Amino acid sequence: MLKQLTVRNFALVEALDIDLQPGLTVITGESGAGKSILVGALSLAFGQRASIDLIRPGTEGADVSAEFDVSDNPDAAGVLASMELTDPDHPERVLLRRAVRPEGRSRAFVNGVPVTLAQLRTLTDGLVDIHGQDENQRLVRREVQLQLLDAYGVNPQLNADMRDAYRAWQDTQRAAQALRESISAIEDRETLLRYQLDELEHVQLEEGEFERLETDYRRLSQARQLRGTITEAAATAEDLGPLRQAASRLQDIGDNHHRLEAGRSALLTALQLADDAHRDLTAYLHTLDVDEGVLGEMENRLDALQDLARKHRVQPQQLYGHIENLRSELQGLTSNQDELQMLQTQSEHAHGQFMILARKVSEQRAETAGRFASEVSACMNTLGIADGALAVEFEAGEWEHGLESLEFKITTNPRYPSGSLGKIASGGERARISLAIEVAAAEKTALPCLVLDEADVGVGGATADVLGRLLRDLGAHTQVLCITHAPQVAALGDHHLLVEKDAKQDTRISALDTEQRTDEVARMLAGSDLTDKTRAYAATLLDEATAPLH
Repeated sequence: MLKQLTVRNFALVEALDIDLQPGLTVITGESGAGKSILVGALSLAFGQRASIDLIRPGTEGADVSAEFDVSDNPDAAGVLASMELTDPDHPERVLLRRAVRPEGRSRAFVNGVPVTLAQLRTLTDGLVDIHGQDENQRLVRREVQLQLLDAYGVNPQLNADMRDAYRAWQDTQRAAQALRESISAIEDRETLLRYQLDELEHVQLEEGEFERLETDYRRLSQARQLRGTITEAAATAEDLGPLRQAASRLQDIGDNHHRLEAGRSALLTALQLADDAHRDLTAYLHTLDVDEGVLGEMENRLDALQDLARKHRVQPQQLYGHIENLRSELQGLTSNQDELQMLQTQSEHAHGQFMILARKVSEQRAETAGRFASEVSACMNTLGIADGALAVEFEAGEWEHGLESLEFKITTNPRYPSGSLGKIASGGERARISLAIEVAAAEKTALPCLVLDEADVGVGGATADVLGRLLRDLGAHTQVLCITHAPQVAALGDHHLLVEKDAKQDTRISALDTEQRTDEVARMLAGSDLTDKTRAYAATLLDEATAPLH
């Protein structure tokens, strides 16, 4: 149960410290006093999106704390332990805190430990159900209706196991599909590589061939010009008669002076180098014998290699390496068909497990639907919809929540066919039907706390008295906090909190004693014009609160 709520600088609240009790607690006050601030503060503590609009103007931030006792709630205690958030000194306590700063950022804590909003919501899902003023719209949604039916009569562990099995099946399905797409991409790549390699290998390119061919072609295409130059250079190297004669005469001089010896040696060396140059140039000249047919073939080969390089977006010099890279990539491609077969087998097994569990859930839903519908229908009749009835209509469909979806079909007049909750019922009827559904569901769930924000809208007189008694009976095993404008409901509370504004227009909440409750119920009956008569009627309502519901 919710034991305490502490609020600082939240909306119109400067500071509130509210102690809460088991049973039905009614919360009343004049319009605009700030009754829904309690719901807003709780919603923030439970992970609702933070906004700077929640911060009291002129302050440094809003702060909300909520303390729960989970000593009788093993599921919530288990979630707390699984998150390693249990307070070793007070294992039965859960202290939630949410702080919002002016820049819009917020922080969340559980038992003093920082947590994410996802963790906070996971924990609080099992602690409180807030039935806000928009709850009637929420109950129109099919997935919410399915959750309520499941909470009423389907084994929660079976339901969780079924969802886990569905997710396991979907995970293997997605993995198999991803692998299928990968294999398809690999096969497409393999086809492309084989096509490219067939085209490239057809030219039978050798390593370094392009560079050699380009060099030879450049040389041979300039052969005529080169022949003249080389012939002239070779002739010059050969025509050294005067130097040879000079060298011969120098040999006849019989003087061994070192300068003469050096001159003779240098001259002989020069003549030998000239002879070597002549031989090399003459040999090179023989390579310049140009065959026009060969030159044409070389030109065609170069053009073909350059075209191929452009097509494959590489430089001609890189063409041989590109071929080797493609061969290497082709050899490395594997389609992993064995893994795909394994995933398909796992997927079939996971789907089989899901189907086994889903059929069991479907059986429990079918068994539960009639009891749930009967209880809601009886509650609708009690709340003044005399001919009202609810039926559960299933529709086949395989999804995370089983083998069917469902919709609540409502009858408010036996002369007309049933219809969807959102279409068949008027606003006032929808509020009472929604409340009947909530009450029926809450009586079968382990949810320790139910917060109702003006759930009695459109309800008055004897029906409001019946509603109050329903909530009081519900409060025997579920803590109920009910914001109400109906004096009949207020009189039936086990505890009564009054919301009002002080002289500074700040919202404050106080617990009322018996005399104060009489005055407040009288105000709700007659407004500010209190009389002995209205006080007497209020006292009568409070005295009759202990009478049983008929």
